Amino acid sequence: MKKIKGALISVFYKDGLAEIVKELDKHGVKIYSTGGTQTFIEGLGVKAHAVEDLTGYPSILGGRVKTLHPKVFGGILNRRDNEGDQKQIAEYEIPEIDLVIVDLYPFEQTVADPEATEQQIIEKIDIGGISLIRAAAKNFKDVAIVPSVAQYGYILDLITKQDGATTLEQRRHLAAEAFNVSSNYDTAIFNYFNRTENIPAFKQSFTESKATHLRYGENPHQAATYFGDLSAQFEQLHGKEISYNNMLDMDAAVNLIAEFGDARNSEPAFVIMKHNNACGVAVRPTLVEAWKDALAGDPVSAFGGVLITNRVVDKATAEKINEIFFEVIMAPGYDDDALAILETKKNRIILKTKGDASVRSGKQFRSLLGGVAVQERDAKVGGQDSEAKPVTNKTVTDAELKDLVFANKIVKHSKSNAIVLAKDGMLLASGIGQTSRVDALKQAIAKAKSFGFDLRGAVLASDAFFPFADCAEIAHKEGIDTIIQPGGSVRDQDTIDYCNANGMAMVFTGLRHFKH
Repeated sequence: MKKIKGALISVFYKDGLAEIVKELDKHGVKIYSTGGTQTFIEGLGVKAHAVEDLTGYPSILGGRVKTLHPKVFGGILNRRDNEGDQKQIAEYEIPEIDLVIVDLYPFEQTVADPEATEQQIIEKIDIGGISLIRAAAKNFKDVAIVPSVAQYGYILDLITKQDGATTLEQRRHLAAEAFNVSSNYDTAIFNYFNRTENIPAFKQSFTESKATHLRYGENPHQAATYFGDLSAQFEQLHGKEISYNNMLDMDAAVNLIAEFGDARNSEPAFVIMKHNNACGVAVRPTLVEAWKDALAGDPVSAFGGVLITNRVVDKATAEKINEIFFEVIMAPGYDDDALAILETKKNRIILKTKGDASVRSGKQFRSLLGGVAVQERDAKVGGQDSEAKPVTNKTVTDAELKDLVFANKIVKHSKSNAIVLAKDGMLLASGIGQTSRVDALKQAIAKAKSFGFDLRGAVLASDAFFPFADCAEIAHKEGIDTIIQPGGSVRDQDTIDYCNANGMAMVFTGLRHFKH
């Protein structure tokens, strides 16, 4: 146990401070303070010594410099068991400070105020406070740090029950709390400046959000933790705890549905996601039609899937959705009668997207080889308007181009090697995650046929170029005569020649969409 003899108190928020001050005074603790905090303490009938009297300097530069002085930081940082330190604090008449209670200017609240000016925001970047927090936390062996109002109850309980003293373990705990506060504060400031700079910030996701321990990872024998704030993107209306695998599919689904716009600029769209790949996608005039045709693409794989739409779910759609088993549904909203239907399954996770849940950071992070790789997010699609470059004698119609772009959006979000077959705004089948493009195409064709689809008039999208003309030949034999692909192979002309000889249309996008 270490008795508190000297304390520095300088806070922005004073709620709950009075009880602490009175308890410290009861135990004879000498209190140093500044400005409004000193006035508050003395208003309680407790003596507070001005930091200005200790340092011999007034608060200067409009309050930017108050506590930044060797007599303050020396009082905090001196090592009580270090003979040299003790000689110096005696020589320079530096008092020992055993407790620091300080908080930080409300930077985040100021940034959130739409009327706040740049200068007002900058002035809320705390310098003295953050320095005091770090100094006291560093010297936790001798000093207790209370870095925010959140710890007021903790320190009050300690000094009340322990006769104005703290233990080393308690001071270590407070130091950890302090560095959590300081790291989050610095992250908020970084986020403000990074609005225009777009600097990769992998560590940010681990510091700004509370860690959530999940039931397990991809498999029950793997531990898992989520760092982030799901509540900023979704409101959970119903169902069980979201799992690691749910999150993977949710992320893939959110990214894909974003390609189809929202109620302001597009038709209703429905996506069914399974193991990070779409097994059903459709765009239709009504939501219930979009659901029916998305499900028709692969009603077997849809079992246990994750669903997402860009429209408010109505009763008619909810009745149809309720006929199958699925894990998660995400939508901008739900009519009351639709929600009542969907809630009939106890564990079904029902999420309401907040604002534009499709908005993502411009960077992607992946752990590999004991490190972290960072890349820019794939923000382009290809094939739209002037991006589509006709390379065959036969050109595509407007309706075919619409289907080509639709298919290209899906193949962009499918595991490579990937081929997507689509027709009339509906996913017929995908060939995904194959080691050869021919295998991916054969898989897609076989799957489409297994569900009875006629491939004549369908379009084909490939996530990378065709190294040979074989895929065009296989597609043509199935009645698929319209292709979209990046182009760029040294043998592109072979494929173009085959298409021209067989009355096929093909466009190049110049954009590869590998997804590993």
